[in-house]
Amino acid sequence: MKEEIVLDGTLCAIILTASYDEQGIQFFTPHEFSQQLASMSYRAGRMIQPHMHNLAPREVFFTQEALFIRRGKLRVDFYSVTREYCKSRILGSGDVILLIAGGHGFEVLEDLNMVEVKQGPYAGDADKTRFTCKLPAKLNFE
Repeated sequence: MKEEIVLDGTLCAIILTASYDEQGIQFFTPHEFSQQLASMSYRAGRMIQPHMHNLAPREVFFTQEALFIRRGKLRVDFYSVTREYCKSRILGSGDVILLIAGGHGFEVLEDLNMVEVKQGPYAGDADKTRFTCKLPAKLNFE
């Protein structure tokens, strides 16, 4: 399954559950995104031609990050650009999420191991703005 998280008309995240398995290559992001997300599923024996990536200077304005859940459970809370809580999702082993825009926070629900991939170089404190937001008593999983 693939789910797009859209807040106020803006694509904020793409979630690929562990069960997603379409044959071939499926891109989920537009070409202009600074982080690209695709799924590749091929039968044994498929050859992928050797290749190298060319020097292609790019300008990145916002950090986008992909999280790969290796084991455990993670709750992801999504926030609007005005820092208001909007909704939550729970990710488990094998799930992947690309965080594109808006705000996000996490709670580890089960012992967790995940891999994060994002653009570099890391800008330190200039890379993010931390904020506080009181979560509602009943979270929105719609």
